[in-house]
Amino acid sequence: MQLNFEIQRKERYFDREQVVTTSRQKQKFTHTTRSKSFACVAEAEELSSGQKVGRLQLFDITHKKKDGSPMTSEVAEIIEKLKDKKVEYEAIASSDNFVNLDNIDNRIITEVLGSERYGQVRFQGSLVNPS
Repeated sequence: MQLNFEIQRKERYFDREQVVTTSRQKQKFTHTTRSKSFACVAEAEELSSGQKVGRLQLFDITHKKKDGSPMTSEVAEIIEKLKDKKVEYEAIASSDNFVNLDNIDNRIITEVLGSERYGQVRFQGSLVNPS
């Protein structure tokens, strides 16, 4: 009986390992935060710089290596698109007084990375509800 239980436990372990491997392969790009949440990274950056960290800046921080280079070529392309869109939106905002500057980061991320998954907000850490 004990031997049968051990075999089942090992089978479940290997099944879970396969699921994790498959999920990891489906990721479009990886981040460099390891086990830290995005909220912890943002808070640490705010304490060191003294300024509030936006979603675009948090993406930039969490998707670069220690030497400052992007994790992959896809991340480099995404960062470049995000910067181009930010410049574009800031030019529009400077000429139009009715543009909401607080919502620009959200728009840019949605345009470049696609819409959010239901019930999640990218680069905001835990316990954040979409509105």
